[in-house]
Amino acid sequence: MSKDMNKWIDDMLAADKKQAVPVLTFPSVQMMDGITVDDLVRNADLQAKGMQIIAERTPCGAALSYMDLSVEAEAFGSTIRYSDEDVPTVIGSILKEPEDAEALVVPEVGTGRTGNSIEAVRMAAQNITDRPILAGVIGPFSLAGRLLDVTEALFLCYDEPEMVHETLKKVTEFQIKYCQAYKEAGADGVVMAEPLAGILSEDLAEEFSAEYVKQIVEAVQDDNFIVVYHNCGNSTIATIDSIVNNGCRVFHFGNAIDMEEMMPLIPENCVAMGNVDPSSQFRNGTPESVYKATTELMEKCCKYPNFVISSGCDIPPLSPWENIDAFFKAVDDFYA
Repeated sequence: MSKDMNKWIDDMLAADKKQAVPVLTFPSVQMMDGITVDDLVRNADLQAKGMQIIAERTPCGAALSYMDLSVEAEAFGSTIRYSDEDVPTVIGSILKEPEDAEALVVPEVGTGRTGNSIEAVRMAAQNITDRPILAGVIGPFSLAGRLLDVTEALFLCYDEPEMVHETLKKVTEFQIKYCQAYKEAGADGVVMAEPLAGILSEDLAEEFSAEYVKQIVEAVQDDNFIVVYHNCGNSTIATIDSIVNNGCRVFHFGNAIDMEEMMPLIPENCVAMGNVDPSSQFRNGTPESVYKATTELMEKCCKYPNFVISSGCDIPPLSPWENIDAFFKAVDDFYA
C-alpha cells in the first residue's frame, strides 16, 4: 500500500522524538551465516532477507535497500571489482573520447545487477510494512563520472563540456526509468547519492549536477514517492543553493561537512540528515566513541526541528554491531 511520503516528512518535522535514519544495510551480512558481501550484492533473495534483518533488529525510521556506486555503471558496461568484505567499485572508464559518449547505448533497466536490486525491493516491500522503503540510486554526475573516469570528471567539465553533457543526458534517461521501476516494485522513494558533485564549484554544480537532478526529481517524485538527495563532498555548503532548489524535501549529508553549519541553510519545511562518521566511528571506533560522537552531534543540531540523526554515508559491512547499537542507544538516551 502506497504511503503518503509528504505526510511522512511532515510527521518527522513535527515529532519531538525523531527516529534515526542511518544508511544501514551491508552490516546485515554479519548475521547471515556463510554469506559474503560478494554473495549479497549479486542475489535479490539475500538482499531482501538482509533488509528484513535490519528492520527487525533496529528502530531505523526507513528501510534502505542495498546500493553501491557501481551498480548502474556496470549496467552501462563498466568493469567492476568485487570483494568478499567490501562493496564493489568501478575500475577505469569506458568513455575516452567525445565519440564514445555519442555512441553510448542506454541499457534496459534490469541489465546487470539493477534487476536484482529492483527484485530485492519488490520482495522486501511484501514483508516490511511498518516504515517506508527507500531504494538506492547514484546521482547523474556521479554516474557520468564513473563512465568518464572519476579523476578526470572535473577537468572534462572545462575541456570537453559537450562530452559530459552528452553522457549526462543518457545516464539521466536511464535513472528516470530505474527510479520508476523501483516505484513500481513498491519503493516509497529513492536515496540519490551524488557525491562526485562535491568536487564542483557552485556554477559547475548547477550546470553539471543540479539541472539533471531536477529532471529526475520532476519525472519521478510525487505524493507517494520521494527523492532523498545525498552529497558527501566537502564543498557541499558552498553549493547549497543549487541543492535546496533541486525539488527534494529530504537531504542527507556526509561527515566531510559541519552539520551545525549546514542546518541554518536548510528550508524549515525540509529535513536534513547526517552525519556520524561511518569509517572512523561505526567501522573503526568503539561503542563509547560512537555514543559520544552521536550525542555531541545531536546536542549541536537537534535544536533545529528539521534535523534527523544519521550516519554520514553507508555504514561499512564489517562495522561492529556493538558500535551500531551504541548509536541507537545514544539516540534513545538523548531523547529520554
